[in-house]
Amino acid sequence: MNGRLRSHRARDACAAAPFPDDALPGSRMPPADPPSRAGRPSSPRRCVTELSPQTAVEQVFLATHKQLRPNRNGQLYLQVELADRSGAITGRMWNASDAEFEAFDDGDYVRVEGMTQLFSGNLQIIIQGIGRVDPRGIDEREFQVLSAADVARLRGELAELLGTIPPGPLRELCDETLADGELMTAFCRSPAGVKHHHAHAGGLLEHVVNLLRLAHCVAPLYPAIDRDLLLVGVLFHDIGKTIELESERGFSYTDAGQLLGHVLLGLEIVEKKREQVEARIGRPIEDELVVRIKHMVASHHGQYEFGAPKLPMTLEALALHHLDHMDAKLAGILQLMQNEAAIDGGWTQYQQSLGRKFFKGRG
Repeated sequence: MNGRLRSHRARDACAAAPFPDDALPGSRMPPADPPSRAGRPSSPRRCVTELSPQTAVEQVFLATHKQLRPNRNGQLYLQVELADRSGAITGRMWNASDAEFEAFDDGDYVRVEGMTQLFSGNLQIIIQGIGRVDPRGIDEREFQVLSAADVARLRGELAELLGTIPPGPLRELCDETLADGELMTAFCRSPAGVKHHHAHAGGLLEHVVNLLRLAHCVAPLYPAIDRDLLLVGVLFHDIGKTIELESERGFSYTDAGQLLGHVLLGLEIVEKKREQVEARIGRPIEDELVVRIKHMVASHHGQYEFGAPKLPMTLEALALHHLDHMDAKLAGILQLMQNEAAIDGGWTQYQQSLGRKFFKGRG
């Protein structure tokens, strides 16, 4: 999906949706509106991409990655990622208590009152009040980057692209994977990351389809690359994230994800699918072919310092690494630009982790 178009649709949808004034009992919100405001219409909500510095905020977000942290003086503050379908922004509440931390969970919709502020080049919300709201009053479409129709379309394109692989062991592995209902449900729900790229429900599916499109175009330019093998590597390279990440509430890491990581989990899935195919067709799959697929999974991060157990040592593994890196980086920078769309100027704020700022343009 085109990120710029998605941002525009999100902005229109956000502008049309008022925040519900229904903090649940027990949430750490200020008292309800006084009677003088009872008949007043709610203010239209603004997307994350529409927020500018020094602006009052009073609306609903999806809360994820909440933490209770000590500052330099040992005082606790609450940090939480606040998201909608356009992007995410960090919220901080100073001098927070355990009760305020426990007032909501990752994956809850929360009403936030606060003020936006630029800090170290990033826009954040300084929170004065935060509390859980009843999800029955929420239009969840305002918080979904990908609609159900988007996911269905991407899943269809996934099957269509993998369907171009001719009959044989590679096609059998793809068909076995696509026929696994539980695995594919998780695949279509999982993010590709928890923060930096495709960090939304369906993000893994979106990322993999993007890579299949790229591989489909790039492989014919280099005849020595086994195009069909590359497509299978794309399918399996991040499939371990279906186990690594808990995608029901806030995209946190599972115990298996923390202890093993998606690369090792992905290798287990490849081996499991091999065994299932061999049992179904009644003959073994060539060892070298499976090793080549596993090598793409093991090496797709490209460098040891980025968590790759091995460096890419085949043409297909090298191609996968660079395509994967390109899609992840471009998606991450595009989201950064969208998140800062309402900040004046042609440049993003300086990004400490990337060592630069990015030119958004002045048109």
